[in-house]
Amino acid sequence: MDLLLTKEEWSNFWSPLCLSLQVSLVATIVVIVSGTILAAKLARKKFKGKALLETCLLLPIVLPPTVTGFLLLVLFGRNSILGKVIEWIFHQPVIFTWWAAVIAAFIVSFPLMYQSAKAGFIQIDRSIEEAARVDGANEWKVLTSISIPLASHSILSGSILSFARGLGEFGATLMFAGNIPGKTQTLPTAIYVAIDNGNMRMAWIWVLSITIISFIMLALCQPKQR
Repeated sequence: MDLLLTKEEWSNFWSPLCLSLQVSLVATIVVIVSGTILAAKLARKKFKGKALLETCLLLPIVLPPTVTGFLLLVLFGRNSILGKVIEWIFHQPVIFTWWAAVIAAFIVSFPLMYQSAKAGFIQIDRSIEEAARVDGANEWKVLTSISIPLASHSILSGSILSFARGLGEFGATLMFAGNIPGKTQTLPTAIYVAIDNGNMRMAWIWVLSITIISFIMLALCQPKQR
């Protein structure tokens, strides 16, 4: 199969690829901040309802992406309270926009970040943090200067996995953000359309691209052998 692209095909190739990278990058930044802080707060705390809370946080891992997309439509739809508030503030609905793709990527990738960061925080020797508190460090200083650096490998792994997961998101994105070329058409949705239209050459190019990127992401997560 000839995988060489014409000038017009190169133009069509870059749009969903760049959009996917942008969506995944923005979603991952939000995931890193929210997932790290929440994992640090909940990792070693015990309270009533923690199991239920964490179950809700991890639910997107096991839910079919189409179910996640449907729930996002219900939550952010134009007839929902939240959807009406967002539309009133920004003068446009969030569904079928670039930000809808970011939200979908964030929802499906957050559990990976949370689980990975949580595992890192659990392994930290609490006596190190207690010593810093005795020396006068406040909770924010302990978190940023001690806890996060000690859990940095787990946080980095979670960040990479979250980026890769967001990059490959299809079902929730298709339902919540749609498949608008140049606006919400990400790489997975572009592959779906290419196959549906019988354009196997473009499908192969996009499949190879996302496979290579995902392979690199996973390779970066592997522990180095000494």
